[in-house]
Amino acid sequence: MKVVTVVGNRPQFVKSAPLSFALRSTGLDEVVIHTGQHYDRELSSVFYDELGIPEPLYRLDLHTADPVVMEERIRPVLERERPDVVLVYGDTNSTLAGARAAATTGVALAHVEAGLRSGDLTMPEEHTRIEVDSISTHLFCPDERSAETLRSEGVSGELHVVGDVMADASMRFAPAARERHPTPYEPGSYVVATIHRQANVFQPRLGHIVDGLNRISDPVLFPAHPRTRSNMEGHGLSLDSHVRLLGPLGYLELASLASQARVVVTDSGGLQKEAYWYGVPCVTVRPSTEWVDTVEVGANVLVDADPDSIARAVADARMPAERPVLYGDGHASERIAAVLHATIRGR
Repeated sequence: MKVVTVVGNRPQFVKSAPLSFALRSTGLDEVVIHTGQHYDRELSSVFYDELGIPEPLYRLDLHTADPVVMEERIRPVLERERPDVVLVYGDTNSTLAGARAAATTGVALAHVEAGLRSGDLTMPEEHTRIEVDSISTHLFCPDERSAETLRSEGVSGELHVVGDVMADASMRFAPAARERHPTPYEPGSYVVATIHRQANVFQPRLGHIVDGLNRISDPVLFPAHPRTRSNMEGHGLSLDSHVRLLGPLGYLELASLASQARVVVTDSGGLQKEAYWYGVPCVTVRPSTEWVDTVEVGANVLVDADPDSIARAVADARMPAERPVLYGDGHASERIAAVLHATIRGR
């Protein structure tokens, strides 16, 4: 009984960690393909060291985000391994390439984080979510809202509301993160900012976001994605002295910083949720989000890329007095593994 998991970027390494443990505990053989979509060591292989995940059997080292190139290299691996199911996460180009490769080789496809929609079709990720869900055999939804979205779209795969694997990872690793990487800053005295989405790292939006960070009154810690840093340098965008530009951080180090911040400013889908679980208010520099519940309860504010709105939202950010449980109880991985094990065994 074999599962091939396709990963390629930072959030997927984190999400795969608890599910990898769960798959092995149910007796499933997992073969991991790392596409190399993110190839900076701090954004990829370091996670295997930090999180104790088995090294990928296949490292494609493609250093590209082109899904066509990735699919061409994933397909021969599937033909060689002949898995029972291909497992993909989220909404990246690695997700899309793995899903298409599964479809063209006739392998069942399982999509983790199925049914998420921002409603913004200008986002490449939204098109990826829709396409991957439309060809998936098993759709693992983080909540009932995403399951209802899939029902309304008439997808043919089996729906399973399991919770969010990122919640599993956050609950498992956040305490260890703070222990292994104690922050040198006073908890609650700083803002953490992460900017990496394609729409935000090019002009003019990148300049607007940098301007917004410069207008924040608190100290800002800004661990920059390599592409973000490169484009800032290329366009001559400078940060004020209170904004400290850091190199890419390992997952545990970032978790330690973010979980003790006063506010998180981000365009990351994963960090929006993690901030909620940490009890840290979030300001999201996007016009929309697939995690709308965090906005509805008042823990997350959408500001797009307006500098004044960024600064004002950070100054006003507070967690709501009541914080309902969102996106699962930390056992999504076990539920997914159980479904896959039962399905494969029953064939």
